[in-house]
Amino acid sequence: MLILVTGPARSGKSEWAEAIARQSTRSIVYIATAQVNLDDREWQTRIAKHQQRRPADWQTWHVPIELADAIAQAKSTQCLLVDSLGTWLANLIDQSEIDWQQSVFHLLTCLQQTPSDLIFVAEEVGWGVVPAYQSGRQFRDRLGNLTRAIGTIADAVYLVTGGYAIDLTRVGVRLPAAVD
Repeated sequence: MLILVTGPARSGKSEWAEAIARQSTRSIVYIATAQVNLDDREWQTRIAKHQQRRPADWQTWHVPIELADAIAQAKSTQCLLVDSLGTWLANLIDQSEIDWQQSVFHLLTCLQQTPSDLIFVAEEVGWGVVPAYQSGRQFRDRLGNLTRAIGTIADAVYLVTGGYAIDLTRVGVRLPAAVD
């Protein structure tokens, strides 16, 4: 089972993904993609809030870079909750386009081969103006393409916004994979 939960900032994406994970009969592994920056107290506070919400029996893996490899190691008895794709991408933003495409290919291959259940949290960043800076456009485009690629193969896709989780697989029409 592959589930994608997407939405804007502060929409409740992580809480919804956690609620879905709690329904699993498998052991939960929370994959945290954030890198801890001890000089950034506000970032530390955000991370702490996420940690406090998680049940004590959930295992946490800190995987800021090698996400595909972590997924490849998962067992059929596990449900992986990856929070988040945007943070993982930010950790790899300096990759060349060729290296980034290889990272995405490796990730998508592992997603299709893993015996575990997967829940991904992804930020929606493309609903505003086109960023004025190349790095902002690159981040937005890469995340949009990655989210679409995962959504195309996902069993369920939820959009969380305005206090609601909308099951897009029930009310939407699945588009073909992007050709980009």
